[in-house]
Amino acid sequence: MLNLSRIATRITTRAAVAAVAGMLSACSAITFGIANAPASFGPFERKADIAYGAGKRQRLDVYVPDGVSASQPSDRPVVVFWYGGSWKNGSKADYRFVGASLAERGFITVLPDYRLYPEVKFPAFLDDAARAVAWVQEHAQELGGNPRRIVLMGHSAGAHTAAYLALNHEFLAKRGAKPEWIAGLVGLSGPYALAPNTPTLHRIFAPPWGESDWQPVRFVSPKAPPAFLAHGMDDGWVAVEQTEELRDALQAKGVRVKTELYRNTGHGATVAGFSKPARGSAPTLEQTVDFLESLTSTSTAQTGPLH
Repeated sequence: MLNLSRIATRITTRAAVAAVAGMLSACSAITFGIANAPASFGPFERKADIAYGAGKRQRLDVYVPDGVSASQPSDRPVVVFWYGGSWKNGSKADYRFVGASLAERGFITVLPDYRLYPEVKFPAFLDDAARAVAWVQEHAQELGGNPRRIVLMGHSAGAHTAAYLALNHEFLAKRGAKPEWIAGLVGLSGPYALAPNTPTLHRIFAPPWGESDWQPVRFVSPKAPPAFLAHGMDDGWVAVEQTEELRDALQAKGVRVKTELYRNTGHGATVAGFSKPARGSAPTLEQTVDFLESLTSTSTAQTGPLH
């Protein structure tokens, strides 16, 4: 006999997963209520709208796990996450579910806002990101974290930012951050070999800058931190080949890199998997946590493939 209640529950769950993953696929500033509702509370403290610069969008939120403080520090990496939005949309408030999900697993997590187009163009938003990293390194200890163990993470345009700063050491150093304290990179559906293909992107990434300036893959070196890269193979926004190209470049330099390419998975699903309503869209939360845990007891100089 059919269990109609169980079938209805499965249908509802699948609908929620599809809704959240679809909602995030465009990285647009629309309602994120479904994803964020369960992230309003949990075993963590959210410190909101902390200034890392003078601008209105130079603000960040910090998620600190319960039991972690300067007097009770954690040796786990501190995660800095940048959201996507094609460099013209997005807000840290929309991605509370990312900060909450990682804090619930014991990781101090920082979500910065940054200036967007048309207010700024490349490389101004990366300058904001570098300033945020400098702030995190300066204040990590008082939050209960290790300033020498910072992981840069992002989705879509945010993954471009995370990879750029993790690989372009001079850029971070200009803002007083210490590149050698970057312990890892987590990239979700990122455009690492970006070639602007719309009028807006041509305006954002404009002369006098060129591909050698804005493509993170151009900055890969043996000093790059270990990386976890995830991408949906049905991504209609950023081609999966972008992740494959960065993976191959890192491996060629002997850098540890773990790559997951998900079948039947689109652009937004890789970050939607961090939200409780859409946890089944992609296993990125568990795999990210596994990667972060692997950094807790290893040196940032360790090389060789992750298994």
